[in-house]
Amino acid sequence: MSAAALSGLDERQLEAATALRGPVVVLAGAGTGKTRVITHRIAHGVDTGAYSPGRVMAVTFTTKAAGEMRGRLRAMGVGGVSARTFHAAALAQLNFFWPTLAGDSAPGIVDNKVRLLAHAADGIGLAPDVATLRDVAAEIEWRKVSMLGVDEYAASRPQGVGRLGVDRVVALQRAYEKLKDERRQLDFEDVLLACAGMLEAEPQVAKAVREQYRHFTVDEFQDVSPLQNRLLELWLGDRRDLCVVGDASQTIYSFAGADARYLLDFGTRYEGARVVRLETNYRSDAPILAVANELMRGRPGALHLTAAGRDGAGGEGPVPTVTAFEDDRAEARAVATRISAQIAGGADPRHIAVLYRAHAQSAELVAALADAGIATTVLGGRRFFDMPEVRQAVMELRAASVAPIESGFVDTVRDILRSRGLTDEPPEAGGALRDAWEARAAILRLAQEAPEGTTLRAFTDELTARAKAHDEPAMRTVTLATLHAAKGLEWEHVHLVGVAEGLLPISYATTFEQVDEERRLAYVGITRAGRTLALTWSRGVRERQPSRFLREIGSGTLRAGGAIARSGAASRRAGSPTSSAAARGGARAPR
Repeated sequence: MSAAALSGLDERQLEAATALRGPVVVLAGAGTGKTRVITHRIAHGVDTGAYSPGRVMAVTFTTKAAGEMRGRLRAMGVGGVSARTFHAAALAQLNFFWPTLAGDSAPGIVDNKVRLLAHAADGIGLAPDVATLRDVAAEIEWRKVSMLGVDEYAASRPQGVGRLGVDRVVALQRAYEKLKDERRQLDFEDVLLACAGMLEAEPQVAKAVREQYRHFTVDEFQDVSPLQNRLLELWLGDRRDLCVVGDASQTIYSFAGADARYLLDFGTRYEGARVVRLETNYRSDAPILAVANELMRGRPGALHLTAAGRDGAGGEGPVPTVTAFEDDRAEARAVATRISAQIAGGADPRHIAVLYRAHAQSAELVAALADAGIATTVLGGRRFFDMPEVRQAVMELRAASVAPIESGFVDTVRDILRSRGLTDEPPEAGGALRDAWEARAAILRLAQEAPEGTTLRAFTDELTARAKAHDEPAMRTVTLATLHAAKGLEWEHVHLVGVAEGLLPISYATTFEQVDEERRLAYVGITRAGRTLALTWSRGVRERQPSRFLREIGSGTLRAGGAIARSGAASRRAGSPTSSAAARGGARAPR
C-alpha cells in the first residue's frame, strides 16, 4: 500500500481510494474532497502496479477540471493519465481513426451554432431573432444528447420555441443539419454521436480503444446525458472497471439532458457495485451545513453532510442570516455595506462571493459595490488570459526571459508590470483601469508565490500552461456569479441574493421537476460558503414573496439579518426586522 498516495485521507475517503477494481460508485457530497479521492485513487493504483498510467481514462465535464486533475496527478508524481472531457476524448478518437476508415481527414467543428442556424433560417425564409436562435441551438443540443431523431423531438416537444411553432422549429433543425453536412462539419454533440457510431459499427476500432483504456473514472456523474452514458458503455465493452463519482443534490443541468438516474441507479445497473458515501464536509461550518441539509431533506439521493471542523474547533460558526429589503437597489447597497465591513475586518476580497440566479441581477450589484470602492470580477465574462493587458504582459515577460536578467526574478516581473501601468495604489473601482490593474497585480502575486528558484522562463512557461488549461488566477476582487457558474467553486463568505419567488425558483419553473432543479441550484449556492452565509431578497415593484425554499429550510437554522431596508423614494412601507414568519412565507413545494 502506497503511503504517499493514501496520506491525509479520512476513513471513507480511504475506502474509496483503495477500491481499485470496479464497479465503484462514490456518492460525494459538496466539500467532501471528491477530486482528492479521485486523484489519490488513481495514484494508488499506479503506485501498486494495478494501473498502467497510459491505460487510465479520467473523464470530466470541463477543460478546467481536466487540467486540475492532471496537475494534481503530476504533483503526486503520476504522469501519462488521460484526463479529458467527454468531447475531447471522443474528438481525439475520431481524429485518430477517421483517416483510416474514411480515407480523408475528419470533418471540421462548427465554431458558432447560432451563426450557422441564422444562415439555415435565411435559407428557408425565416428570420428569428438571436434569442430565439439561441433557444433553438439549445433544443438541438438537448435532442442529440437525449439521442432523439428530429421526428421524435417533435413528438416530445410540441410547444415550439418562442414564436416558432414546432413545425418551423423542425424545419429549421433539418435545414441546419443539411447546411452543416454541405460544409462537412460536426457540432459538439455530433462528435459524441459520431464516436459512438464508429465504436458500434467498427469492431476493430472498439477493440483498439478498449485495449488502450482499461480503467475508467468519471467525475460529476450526476450530469451525464443518455448519449454520454452510451459512449461510456461503448468504451467499457464487457468490462466493469469503472468508478463514478457524483452528488445527485448537485444535478443542475437537467435542462441540458443531464440525468441523475445513472448515478442513483448505478448500484442496481452494475451488480455487486461497491458504494462509498462521503458525507464529511471540509469546506463549511456546521450552521451552513444545517441549512443545506434542511433544504435537501428527503430528496432522492440526498446526503447528510457533517462538518469536519476547523483545526478541531468542531466546525461551529455564525448562523446564516436571512434579510428582506424593499427593492433591489436597497438589497444591493446593503450587500455592498456588509462586504465593506467584512473586508475592513480582514477578509480577503478573493474569498467573498455574491451569487444570484440570473445574469440580469448583476448590474445593480456591480454598481453598488463600485460605489463602495470594491472591485469585482463577474464570472462568465472575459477570461483572464484573454484580457489584452494580460496577453501583453505575458508577451513582454516571455521576451525578457530569453536575455540575462540583472535583478531578481520577482523584481523583473514587477518592473515589467510597472512599465505597463501597475501602481502601488489601485485606481477607483468600477472601470476598465481598475480591471487592468487587478489583472497585472494577479500576475505579480503569482510571481511572488512561485517556488524558490523559479526562473523567468519557467514562470512564463507556467503562465502559458495555465492559459491552455483555463487555470485562471484569482484576482483580489469580490466574485459575482450565477449559481450555475459557481458550481465547483468555494468562498469563505457567500451572499446569496434574490431568494424570492420568481427569482429562486425562477418564474418559468412551473413543474415539480423544474422547481426541484431550482432547489438543487439553491443548494449549490449554499454549499459554496465556508464561514458565513447571508441570504437576502427584496419585494420589488412586483411585490415578490420570499422563496418557498426559505420555508423549507425553516426558521430553526436561519436568523433574522436585520431591518427591512429602504432606498429612498422607492420605499412604500416602514421596515421591520425579518422574522421567522417572513422566512416561512411562500407556498411549500410538493414533496
